[in-house]
Amino acid sequence: MHTPGAAPADTAPSSTVTATHCPYCALQCGMNLRPAPGGAGVEVEERADFPVNRGALCGKGRTAPAPLSSRVRLTEPLVRTRAGRLEPATWEEALDAVAGGLARTRRSHGADAVGVFGGGGLTNEKAYALGKFARTALGTSQIDYNGRFCMSSAAAAHQRAFGLDRGLPFPLEDIPKAGCVVLVGSNPAETMPPALRYFRELRENGGTLIVVDPRRTRTAEQADLHLAPRPGTDLALALGLLHLVVAGGHTDEEFIAGRTTGWEEARAGAMAHWPEEVERITGVPVPKLREAVAMFCAPSSAMVLTARGPEQQSKGTDTVGAWINLCLATGRAGRPFSGYGCLTGQGNGQGGREHGQKADQLPGYRKLTDPAARAHVAGVWGIDPDTLPGPGRSAYELLDALGGEVKALLLMGSNPVVSAPRAAHVEERIRSLDFLAVADVVLSETAALADVVLPVTQWAEETGTTTNLEGRVLLRRRALTPPPGVRSDLEVLHGLAARLGMPKAFPTDPEEVFEELRRASAGGPADYSGISYARIEAEQGVFWPCPSAPRPGEGDPGAPAPAAAPGVPAPGELHPGTPRLFLDRFATDDGRARFVPVSHRDAAEMPDAEYPLLLTTGRVVAQYQSGAQTRRVAELNEAAPGPFVELHPRLAARIGVTDGTLLAVTSRRGRAVAPARVTDTIRADTVFMPFHWPGEGRANTLTNPALDPVSRMPEFKVCAVRVEPAQPSRARQDPKEPA
Repeated sequence: MHTPGAAPADTAPSSTVTATHCPYCALQCGMNLRPAPGGAGVEVEERADFPVNRGALCGKGRTAPAPLSSRVRLTEPLVRTRAGRLEPATWEEALDAVAGGLARTRRSHGADAVGVFGGGGLTNEKAYALGKFARTALGTSQIDYNGRFCMSSAAAAHQRAFGLDRGLPFPLEDIPKAGCVVLVGSNPAETMPPALRYFRELRENGGTLIVVDPRRTRTAEQADLHLAPRPGTDLALALGLLHLVVAGGHTDEEFIAGRTTGWEEARAGAMAHWPEEVERITGVPVPKLREAVAMFCAPSSAMVLTARGPEQQSKGTDTVGAWINLCLATGRAGRPFSGYGCLTGQGNGQGGREHGQKADQLPGYRKLTDPAARAHVAGVWGIDPDTLPGPGRSAYELLDALGGEVKALLLMGSNPVVSAPRAAHVEERIRSLDFLAVADVVLSETAALADVVLPVTQWAEETGTTTNLEGRVLLRRRALTPPPGVRSDLEVLHGLAARLGMPKAFPTDPEEVFEELRRASAGGPADYSGISYARIEAEQGVFWPCPSAPRPGEGDPGAPAPAAAPGVPAPGELHPGTPRLFLDRFATDDGRARFVPVSHRDAAEMPDAEYPLLLTTGRVVAQYQSGAQTRRVAELNEAAPGPFVELHPRLAARIGVTDGTLLAVTSRRGRAVAPARVTDTIRADTVFMPFHWPGEGRANTLTNPALDPVSRMPEFKVCAVRVEPAQPSRARQDPKEPA
């Protein structure tokens, strides 16, 4: 069955159907691209054989080819003139300008005065090459990416408890087989609609669904039990549930003794959180807490899945840790159809941090401070390990340093002017740079501020791998010839590296880059060395870790190893991949999971007389992240034309507003204006704004950059605000019109 969303004829399709994956969220839904009738680009076709989405697609996936049109995308480099305008330039002029700007900054101020900012939508090959480029061609430690704003708190908690971070330690197909699933701060009905079937199937199979969310979302409406805590109190909620688990005798003492450490300290922390005190903090009544514990502990298997709600907090790592402690105490980890998992947001949020664009990591999820890791990666790169810089600033700290210690920035695949917390301040810091170069597919709000803008290929015009929320490494295949004047990010890095004196270190062929990535990741926690393009295609994706096993006879001079075709493993070489982690042991030194003692603490900013309400932010189904691409799709804009402020009828009555009234929402960082959406599906002490739009309705003007001390995640999900009627500004932008 064909679905809408054909790309226009200005991109030439191949003559055959191409099996590929959606460019948006971390499900990475399978789809086919078929030449549209009359040769007018491509259209999306369902791909029922791919196990993650089984043919289902949301509106974003169905319309994914629309931004391929030259009417909405960049098709030639732009360079800012002395008059201050961005004007078309040749690729040679643009690359010369970027290399020159970065090199001048490095000569005048040192390597760490040059920053690099990446994106969770970049393929594994591009993320790997970008990290390598920053650390070798530029010699800077100052690289991070917008995935820091995605699941970094969950990643840190995963590492502390299990010794390994992969979003889900099991495939999505395991969810319907669990007895109970607790979904914390996640709304897949809006953020990844094809995944909702797994939760429907869970209930059809007799399992129960508990949703924890301050709003009664479309997902919460399908739950057996909805808990609506105050924003920022998820940590207290998890501790209160664990208190009741202990008090009710629901702990799995055999599992705790045999497969964990640190229980006594974690237990003491939980027992200090009495249910009545947890009710006072969270607003969730004690009877509902007891009901949740009964539902979670009754079946033999259960899961806790978190998303940005509990993670995007200044205590996000501890909050996720508290939910992990609940799983461990009840023996719901390292067993079939049980465990803790994180529902990753961005398309390659998982792979994007595994291979080197995160400030403290090298390819293969190796630690940048580990001498053995540095030696291994440096060997693959052919450099002295001592020349590798150390860890740099995290994402917000890097953005905050722009124009100060960091004077030039190369940015790929991100739009922090809309997506970063305290966005007006971040925009000011970006404007203060001596030099900014942006590689993107559209002229985003951030790209519009650049000195040089480089137009790069999109998902359907390039081949590369991504890693979805299950840890399944997937292959997107090129289906279209990009327009003249557009180059791939790999070609951009190759051209810049050549101008900076490294002409041979940065291949432009994605499969060649992936082969190098395999070698660099070998032996690391995220080991891709046993994965090849051929295996991915043959197996519908391969789960990491997937090391290369020795071939028969390896190490024995008298037994020659069999030859293998390029990219095809020889007999005996195949590792099956790892769909399910931790069934035998956890990835810690002793094989045991670690309880981490945690205690509730308030959000960094609490309501007061001046700012009496709480703001939380999130997504709507028809838009994606900063909206840079989805805001250019007519069908999606019709469904979600602009920002809004969701508030409870009691609050609306108190401030004298009705549906559609223009509201001003003010925090200590700024003011946003958007129409009211009055609904009883939200707490009366809380307002909600989606964060996809720039301009006057920019939600991230308001959000708090207070950082988690471990993950360095900003506190997007909770800040203090006041709300009042507002008059429209004369400069107010039409939300349907892309900036």
